Amino acid sequence: MAAMGFAKSDAQQAASQATGAGLPEETIRGQRLVRLLEIPKAELHVHLEGSIEPETLREIDPSLSLAEIEAYTKYDDFAGFLRAYVWVNKRLETPEHYAVALRRLASTLAAQGVVYAEITLSAGVILWKGQDLEAIYGALWEESQRAPIEIRWILDAIRQFGAEAARPVVEFAARARERGVVAFGIGGDEVRGPAREFAEVFREAREAGLRLTCHAGETAGPESVREALAIGAERIGHGIAAIEDEALMVELRERAIPLEVCVTSNVRTGVVATAAAHPLRRLYEAGVPVLINTDDPALFGCTLMGEYELAATLGFSETELEELAEASLRHAFAEPSRRAGG
Repeated sequence: MAAMGFAKSDAQQAASQATGAGLPEETIRGQRLVRLLEIPKAELHVHLEGSIEPETLREIDPSLSLAEIEAYTKYDDFAGFLRAYVWVNKRLETPEHYAVALRRLASTLAAQGVVYAEITLSAGVILWKGQDLEAIYGALWEESQRAPIEIRWILDAIRQFGAEAARPVVEFAARARERGVVAFGIGGDEVRGPAREFAEVFREAREAGLRLTCHAGETAGPESVREALAIGAERIGHGIAAIEDEALMVELRERAIPLEVCVTSNVRTGVVATAAAHPLRRLYEAGVPVLINTDDPALFGCTLMGEYELAATLGFSETELEELAEASLRHAFAEPSRRAGG
């Protein structure tokens, strides 16, 4: 796979242009994209730190050049992506930096018909950097109250840091439930931090009133998804390895546990070879609940509307895409108050 960072594919550039880069509405009226833009939808799997575009990074740190940003955000595989993600994280040094990132992300999502978002914050990384999580989250909460969309938060621990490092994240998330935190999850390297090691932490989070999500079945096989289910995950981040296990797909279907699917992410990290080879359509046809998301849109050069357009190239009809948009609201951890006409 070629080294990739912020570069957008031709298809994603077209989608980006149609989601707020100035094209007159009459030039795209009547196209499928216009209808999709008008449909209220949720973004349920997006990392704040992975949404920061080069222009926003330079707003946060004017000393950075575009060439420097490009150099540090190129990657050839999943491990390289994680390094790029950490590099971007390290540019965030103050609560205001995080607030700026949220301001830009909320504006971008609103331009794509998103009315509700559950944004993942890498709280485990914030603690690892030795920063003040309370001050940072406080700034994000205040910024979210001014946003053009409804925002809730998933606080994420880094699985390769171990279960003990995740406990302070759970404790903080529990205290912040009255300020928009709806869930706890784990991300990072699922091979180095298997879900089974977090069973007790997930139990504590559930007892504290938090909903549960878990990255699984992205870079590891279906057994990783099974472990996530065993510790109580109510949504699965990615989960595409489930396509390899018929019984697992039946379980996901019968328990109505959705997969937060991110097609471009999986292509850019080398998890699947091409978008055409992605199992999204096969999972859907098997009755597995699937949701369309971006994951780290800046680092993967994608947009939510672009992901819906990619789904169309995989065989989804306009009616099915509308159903997926509705499902994104239905599977939210909190009841979105802003829907059509809301």
